[in-house]
Amino acid sequence: MSSSDPRPPINPDATKEQNGSDGVTPGGVQSVDRAITVLEVLARTGGSTVTEVAAELEVHKSTASRLLSALELRGLVHHPSDGSRYQLGFGILRLAHAIPGRLSVVAEARDEVRGLARTHSETVNLAVLREGHAVNVDQEMGPSSVATHDWIGSLTPLHATASGKVLLAGLPSDERAHIIRAHGLPALTGRTITSRKQLERQLIEVAARGYATVCEEFEIGLNSVAVPVRDHLGTVTASISVSGPAFRFTEEKMADVVEDLKDAGLRVSRRMGYVPFANS
Repeated sequence: MSSSDPRPPINPDATKEQNGSDGVTPGGVQSVDRAITVLEVLARTGGSTVTEVAAELEVHKSTASRLLSALELRGLVHHPSDGSRYQLGFGILRLAHAIPGRLSVVAEARDEVRGLARTHSETVNLAVLREGHAVNVDQEMGPSSVATHDWIGSLTPLHATASGKVLLAGLPSDERAHIIRAHGLPALTGRTITSRKQLERQLIEVAARGYATVCEEFEIGLNSVAVPVRDHLGTVTASISVSGPAFRFTEEKMADVVEDLKDAGLRVSRRMGYVPFANS
């Protein structure tokens, strides 16, 4: 700036005071929030008009129209030439493509697994479905756990474990039937469910209430409770379980763990892209 320039020098601190301490205007943050909400609305509805988007955001139609136009320029929103409803654009796929290869359920669940083990003093496992079995891919033992078995990498039966029942309950009925036919329902203890009809009834209940419990069905003296972990499509991709010796980890104790376990499963699911209202 020359000495003859009549404009006052820019005061960075004054600019921060006007825009916020980080230099971002409150209005800018609001616009970003609204734009994200627009994408969430279109994802949930499959397509919306300007009027419907405006109603969802509780803004004037002109504001909704500007947001949609800005998103359309970036390819994140598509407005068919026939003037029908706005939809998500293919630009979303470009962004989403960068996620799956980097997103690991083990990494996303690590803190939750560790926290549950510390809080409830029992063994916590993270399991996924592989070749008709529940495979434990992460484990944390509680400080007072008497268990010493390392379950990581172990193949455990779906019909006799809490994690397995959660994974089974999340499958389409034809895929579940195929697995049961291929592996059968062998009795592992006197309490193992070996009736297909009884197991199906239980799996319906598991899906409805959002968790599964097992009392000495896999091993005598071992009880467990498990919840699902879902991905961005709402598909059950893993399960988190808490297990312990039956003399200590009683049915009453399992009931006490359920809410914490469900909350942990939901937090991991959110990190995997799951949005409850969008998948309901």
